[in-house]
Amino acid sequence: MANFVDRVVLHLRAGNGGHGVASVHREKFKPLGGPDGGNGGRGGDIILRVDPQVTTLIDYHHSPHRSAPNGKPGEGDERNGAQGQDLVLPVPSGTVVTTRTGEVLADLVGEGAEYVAAQGGRGGLGNKALASPRRKAPGFALLGEPGAETEVVLELKTLADVALIGFPSAGKSSLVSVLSAARPKIADYPFTTLVPNLGVVTAGGERFTVADVPGLIPGASEGRGLGLQFLRHVERCHVLVHVIDCATLEPGRDPLTDLEVIEAELAAYVPHGSLGGIPLAERVRVVVLNKADVPEARELAEMVRPDLQDQGYEVHIVSAVAHQGLKELTYALAAHVKKAREEHLVVEPPRVVLRPRAVDDKGFTVRRETAGDGEVFRIVGERPTRWVRQTDFANDEAVGYLADRLNRLGVEDALLKAGAVAGSTVLIGPEDDAVVFDWEPTMASGAELLGARGSDLRLDERERPTRAEKREAFHGKMDAAAQARAELEAERRAGRWTEDD
Repeated sequence: MANFVDRVVLHLRAGNGGHGVASVHREKFKPLGGPDGGNGGRGGDIILRVDPQVTTLIDYHHSPHRSAPNGKPGEGDERNGAQGQDLVLPVPSGTVVTTRTGEVLADLVGEGAEYVAAQGGRGGLGNKALASPRRKAPGFALLGEPGAETEVVLELKTLADVALIGFPSAGKSSLVSVLSAARPKIADYPFTTLVPNLGVVTAGGERFTVADVPGLIPGASEGRGLGLQFLRHVERCHVLVHVIDCATLEPGRDPLTDLEVIEAELAAYVPHGSLGGIPLAERVRVVVLNKADVPEARELAEMVRPDLQDQGYEVHIVSAVAHQGLKELTYALAAHVKKAREEHLVVEPPRVVLRPRAVDDKGFTVRRETAGDGEVFRIVGERPTRWVRQTDFANDEAVGYLADRLNRLGVEDALLKAGAVAGSTVLIGPEDDAVVFDWEPTMASGAELLGARGSDLRLDERERPTRAEKREAFHGKMDAAAQARAELEAERRAGRWTEDD
């Protein structure tokens, strides 16, 4: 088990988005050239991708916590921050991604198949991107969104056409070794096989794979032995082969009883019905009576063969050690596999359909709740929550901008309809990390006292006179000066001014 892991729980944290920056362009003779703050970079995603070179999940067993890089913050001179690099986690083909509750998120089959398990946060906008004809000089920028944090369960379910199942030491590993080039560990004690062994078998023009599933015992579907850990590897197999030991010396064991016990465990195991294409109970069954090189085992196999055939099973008597009956078994399995492939030509993993909300979706709700310290109003919605995460509450202008956005969205009207009054407690965001406001119907900040939000009188284009206005003002000054000189000259001629002797 140290070298093969087929189930792990991953704790993933995608990269945070970089913050936008508030900056003003400055150069010689132009100290206030307008906003030039760049946007923050997007945080890196965490992507699960099938890699044919990977055959186990052992790397994630030792390191289950994975994080993607964060996006870089923006800079002045309209320089956007670098995006965080996506973190790609290679997984084997046949990996099923589920939640803790068992909901299937993705079934990764085939080289290159991938699934975005955790999405990086979006970068915040700089004040250059926030500028508009009505908001010429934003003195704030938006913060980057945090990356998604989640837990996913990875389960590896072997991709094989034929599964060999049976009690420990029934000869499954020996059968795989003689049917294919696989070399599994073989010994004369129970539970020799601790991992599923795969072998490729060629019979005529048909080529198929055989999986040796570790031994099952009574109660395997309830967690006894190793069966529960590896029953998932039979879910994708078209043909189930019961390998029965006819030479066992254990008391209470015989071929018919062994078959009933294993069938009961298969019936008790509840797989995910969509992964293998057909329900487990409807798979083709083949019974292999093994170890026929022992005279007593051969005699027992011949004795129980009619009874098994009467039950509807196809029965083969073989000896993996003496290579008896293997050719007939191989061609019979190839025929079953070919038929199954023809009946299920399109066996595709379930496609996960993502239906993201529209960009202009304004959906939100206001819930009236009772908390320990009184009544509160909780705003639930993707856009209000995202806007709150992007707001720098240390900046009064940014808080005012948030108030404007919420007001345009209709949050204030909804609060009034829900019964909120001035001073009511309003929560925006997830229940475990909400932002608390003491609501006022009209939110204003000190920045509005200087004029419209996002404006700067020093950058107002209307304060700069045109050439005609400058010419008119110049001529007005010259005319006023000439008039003043004429009045002084008239007063002097009238004798109002006297010169000292």
